[in-house]
Amino acid sequence: MSATIIDGKQIAADLKESIRQEVESRIEKGLRRPGLAVVLVGDDPASAVYVNSKRKSCEAAGFVSKAFIKPTTMTQDELFALIDELNADDEIDGILVQLPLPEHINGDEVIERILPEKDVDGFHPYNVGRLALRMPLLRSCTPKGIMTMLEKTGIDLVGQDAVIIGQSNIVGRPMALELLAARCTITVCHSRTKDLEDKVKGADIVVAAVGIPNFVPGSWVKEGAIVIDVGINRLDNGKLVGDVDFHTAAEKASWITPVPGGVGPMTVATLLENTLESAKMRD
Repeated sequence: MSATIIDGKQIAADLKESIRQEVESRIEKGLRRPGLAVVLVGDDPASAVYVNSKRKSCEAAGFVSKAFIKPTTMTQDELFALIDELNADDEIDGILVQLPLPEHINGDEVIERILPEKDVDGFHPYNVGRLALRMPLLRSCTPKGIMTMLEKTGIDLVGQDAVIIGQSNIVGRPMALELLAARCTITVCHSRTKDLEDKVKGADIVVAAVGIPNFVPGSWVKEGAIVIDVGINRLDNGKLVGDVDFHTAAEKASWITPVPGGVGPMTVATLLENTLESAKMRD
C-alpha cells in the first residue's frame, strides 16, 4: 500500500480536545457554555445511535446538551413548535433535527424553520447561499470536516482537478462549493453522468458520496490522487466498507480515508466546532 491514511479518528479527537479547552477558557472568562439541542423523531435504530454519539461528544466537550426524543406520530406542526421554542432558547446555540424524518414531515421545511444562526448542520438555504457567495458562516459538517482533513495533508489545493461523485444537498453540492472556494476545478457527477470512469481517472481529488459499497473501482484512481470516501455501507457479513474499493485504490492514491475511521468521526467533531462558532457569534 503506497497511500498515506488520513486518520479522521485522530484528527477529530484533536479537534474535540481543542474545542474542550476553548470551552474551559470561555467558562474561566465568565462566558456561558455552548448549547446544542438534538431532536429525534421516530425509532430509527441508526439515528438513535447517531444521536447518542452526538450527546456524548457534547458532554465531553463541556457543552449544554439537550435531547428531545419524539414518537413517529409527532406532527409537523408539533415539530415546528418545538423548533420555535429552541430558536428562542438563549441557552441553545445549535439545533440539529436528525434525518431522515418520517414521511409525513417535510424535511426541507423543517430545515428552514431553524434560525440560520442556529443551523449547526449547515443545511439552511441561507447558510448554503453564503457558502456559494464565498461568505461562509455555518458550513455543512461533512464537507467542512473533509476540508479540515485535506488541510492536514499539506497539499496545495489551488488548481487541483476535483471530482465529486454524488450531488446530495448534505454532501455533494456543498462539497463542490467548498472545493471551488479553495480554487479547485470542480466536476460533480451523478446518475446521469457520462464516462464516469474517465472523469475519475483524470481527477487529482476524488470525493465519493453515493452510498453504494465499492462503487468506485480502485483501478479508476489516478496515480497520486487524494481519495476521500464518504460512504459507510454495511455488507451482509456485517463488515463496514466505503464507496471506493479501498485496497486497490490505496495502491495508487497518495492519500486516502479509511472506512470506518475516516470522514465519519470528522462530521461529529465539526458539528461541535459549528456549535462553538455559533456561541461565539451570539456572545
